[in-house]
Formats: sequence, structure tokens, C-alpha cells
Amino acid sequence: MNATNPHLGKKILVVDDEPDVTELLSYKLKQEGYSVEAINDPLMIMGKARDFRPDLFVLDIMMPELNGLQICRMIRADPTLKNVPIIFLTAKGETEDRIKGLETGADDYLSKPFNSKELQLRVRSIFKRVSKDSATAGTRIQVGAVVIDEDQHKLTVDAKEVDLTATEFRLLKLLMERKGRVQTRENLLINVWNYDSEIETRTVDTHVRRLREKLGDNMNIIETVRGVGYRVVDA
Repeated sequence: MNATNPHLGKKILVVDDEPDVTELLSYKLKQEGYSVEAINDPLMIMGKARDFRPDLFVLDIMMPELNGLQICRMIRADPTLKNVPIIFLTAKGETEDRIKGLETGADDYLSKPFNSKELQLRVRSIFKRVSKDSATAGTRIQVGAVVIDEDQHKLTVDAKEVDLTATEFRLLKLLMERKGRVQTRENLLINVWNYDSEIETRTVDTHVRRLREKLGDNMNIIETVRGVGYRVVDA
């Protein structure tokens, strides 16, 4: 067990139809001090998840009968699981597959064959973000008709509640906190994803597009600064 890991005991549910993959992932993550459960039958995931109450899903996309994208939608629609982070794991590494996974509501994406050390770093990064969110909760931020309530982890637009993934919430919160100031894509990756700028910046563009769709008539509060990044402005 890795005694230096500040997130010891966090629960991770690994779902992949290949037993060799779940065995390797479980071994590597348990070495880091996590509590890990693994299943190879995707049809079992929702029942298992409600019983286990994971802090993170590591979810393969290409599975028979029920694929990872379908499972992700089910998780995001479940009131008890909708805010749990998801890392997609798949043999498909093309950009469009990566974007589709993020648009479905995943927080991160790793392509097979994966580097186990990179996976461990990604997992730590997600738990670090979650811990940071909990520590800074308690603020209400408003820009026009768009209101973020950190205590309740809730977004309202025109007085109607709008569901966001955990990553979308962090991204919008950061932009609203820094209203009027341009945030580069690289800066957003560092502050929202805890990644350095080597990670693909299109990840940011995908999440901004999703946010704008959810803001509806208020989408114009997120302004694109061509060639630089984004900023929130008064509507």
C-alpha cells in the first residue's frame, strides 16, 4: 500500500469485459491504497454501483450488450451516482471517440494499451479535484440569470435547476469566479483538470460547448477569445 497517497481508502469500481484488464487495474489501484471492486459483466454495474457507492468509476467503452457510453448516461441519470467521476478506458484512441466520451459526461479518458502509472496519476488528480471542491464549498456566484450554489453543488439558470457533471460545474465555477478575465485553455486544464498543457486542449472546447448548450439563452455569458481561450462576461 502507498502510504503517501492522501486518498487512501477511496472506492473505485472498475468495469471491463476483459478479466485480464480488470485484474491488472485492480492490482495497480490497490497498490495505491484504494478499495477496488471489479466486474466483467456490464449488465451488473448499476446494482453493484448502488451497493458499493464508489468514489470513482473506471469504465471501458467497448463492451458487449451494454457499452460504456450507455452506462455513463445511466450513471449521470441516477440521483445517487450522477456526481461520481468517470474515467473512460478504451482501445479507441481517435479524437472523435475521445470527444464523444467527454460529451457523454466522462471526466477523463485513457486509451488502451494504457500506462498504469499514468492511470494512477489521473486517479489521484480526480480525487484531488474532488477534495478541493469540498474544501472550498460555501459560495454563491451569480452572473445575470446564471447562479452557482457551491453548498448544494447546484446550477440554476432563469431560476430553473440545470444538471451539470462535476467537471462542467468546476469549469463554469472557475470562469464565473474570474468574470471578465480571459482564461487560456492551458490555464483551464491546470486549474480544472489539474493537468499540464501537454494534455489535449480540445477537451476544454468540448466541455465549453456542452456548458453553452445547457445555459440555453444565457450561453453568451461564455465568450470565446479567439486563439486564446474563454471568459465569462455579463449577458
